[in-house]
Amino acid sequence: MYLCYRTLALFLGIMLDFLIGDPKGWYHPVMAIGWLIHHLEQMLRRLFPNTKIGERLAGFLLAILVPGITTLTALAALILCYRIHPIAGIVVEAWMCGSLLATKSLKTESMRVAEALDAEGLNAGRKAVSMIVGRDTQRLDEAGVIRAAVETVAENTSDGIVAPLLFMACFGGAGGFFYKAVNTMDSMVGYKNDAYRYFGTAAAKLDDLVNLLPARVSALLMIAACPFSGQNGREAWRIFRRDRYCHASPNSAQTEAVMAGALGVQLAGDAWYFGKKYEKPSIGDDVRPVEREDIARSCRLMYDTVYLTAAIVLMLRCAIFLFTL
Repeated sequence: MYLCYRTLALFLGIMLDFLIGDPKGWYHPVMAIGWLIHHLEQMLRRLFPNTKIGERLAGFLLAILVPGITTLTALAALILCYRIHPIAGIVVEAWMCGSLLATKSLKTESMRVAEALDAEGLNAGRKAVSMIVGRDTQRLDEAGVIRAAVETVAENTSDGIVAPLLFMACFGGAGGFFYKAVNTMDSMVGYKNDAYRYFGTAAAKLDDLVNLLPARVSALLMIAACPFSGQNGREAWRIFRRDRYCHASPNSAQTEAVMAGALGVQLAGDAWYFGKKYEKPSIGDDVRPVEREDIARSCRLMYDTVYLTAAIVLMLRCAIFLFTL
């Protein structure tokens, strides 16, 4: 019966994400993960010397401790709740699953960029997109702002939704917390600047490894969802095959390439981070210039991809449950 309970919890979590998202003012578990990363980093930097080897060892320990502590805490909470009562376990696991998915919040934040451009112009668009990207936004023109928003939707379709959903489908809420711990750790310390060039190596490599399969599955599911959202699936497949490795990360360009092909626009290219320009290859063909409506189009493709993924995952879980009866 526990498989049935946990499948129900996953379904309720997906519904919570679709209907509620991340309401402002609510405590989010990623905040706790971020707190853990920050304090462990401070402790490990004090314990190890400020040398190349010392920082790499400290970063390696961080990459073990953060996912380990996070996963074990989530697993212990779920075991306790299910032992108290199945309903308590379902409620807690549903909250875990819902809080680890970012479908509604990703649409809300990305659409704010389009709304800001429409209502207040370029400076407002730059400010809005700065809330969802890590690059410097002060130098972006309107096309750059739009591309940044579309790229964020594309990348986070995998990182923020499909990948954690796949982990939760396989390993429950605790699996989702493992993935989110790895992903959050990479976003906080996985940089190649002076502060994290050595300390963040292990976190970045672990994130690459953990996302190796989910990023590609996400891209294929996005291609399969193109007909439902009225996008060009054939071009999405062609650009995916050609440009999916046009990025320093082995995973980041997978879904970006699909999005570029589906919309018929060119994404990526050079970008500024921490005041320094980084030369990056472009993704996709410059069939037409990007436009504000592309943000909404990217969100539609993201939603259809999530619908498709959720349907497949839930049907497989139900089939496994029926097979084990």
